[in-house]
Amino acid sequence: MTRYLMLLACLTGFATLSGSASAATRDEQKQACQGDAIRLCTFAIPNEAKITACMRKKMDKLSPKCRAMFEPAPQKNTATTKPKN
Repeated sequence: MTRYLMLLACLTGFATLSGSASAATRDEQKQACQGDAIRLCTFAIPNEAKITACMRKKMDKLSPKCRAMFEPAPQKNTATTKPKN
C-alpha cells in the first residue's frame, strides 16, 4: 500500500515527460499513465526518473493515452505567410 501511495505522489510530479507533457497538466499525466506505471514499471517506483526511463523503453506497450504524453506537442506556425500575387 505504501508503494502505491508513493507512486501516486510520484506521478503527481510526473512533469519530466517530453513533448506534450508540458502542455498536459499533472492530473492529465497521472490519469493517462498511472496504470501503465504500475503495470510496466513497478520496480522503478518511487524514482520518477526511472519510471520515465522505463516507460520510454516500453513505449510500444503503453496505453494510447499515456503514449500521447510522450509525443511532441504540435508546433504553432509562427512564420508569416507570403501574400500571393
